[in-house]
Amino acid sequence: MIDARTRAGGLVTLFLRLGLGLGFLSAVTDRFGLWGPRGTANVAWGDWSSFVAYTAVLNPFAPSVMVPVLAWAATVAEVVLGLMLVVGWRTRAAAVLSGCLLLLFGAGMTVGTGIKSALNASVLAASAAGFALAMFESYPWSVDRVRRQPDG
Repeated sequence: MIDARTRAGGLVTLFLRLGLGLGFLSAVTDRFGLWGPRGTANVAWGDWSSFVAYTAVLNPFAPSVMVPVLAWAATVAEVVLGLMLVVGWRTRAAAVLSGCLLLLFGAGMTVGTGIKSALNASVLAASAAGFALAMFESYPWSVDRVRRQPDG
């Protein structure tokens, strides 16, 4: 019999997985214009070139030739981690890597635009959520659970 605390923990892991994973995937779709063009309400970039320009702002010490590489690396990482989190595959590893990626993003925002932008966007809180997700022992409603890999 599953007790209320275990059930609640399962819901928490599901919420953390979906919140982080769908957040990554939403950001990726934004940079390809799927939420609308730049200037539309709640659209951060609206197109790839705007995202690359923002990547340059967050990485002011990077040589300009590296900025598109960094933009693609972030995009690939967000797609892979987002999908892993949504389906719950290798959840613990995806959670730790998500925490690290978001911490790097928060550091970039702090350097490029100031700490207030990182705080306003809750990037540091999202990073902490990734690390918190990694602390759970099992991940109900996940591929990990189906495969009987409670440690993700």
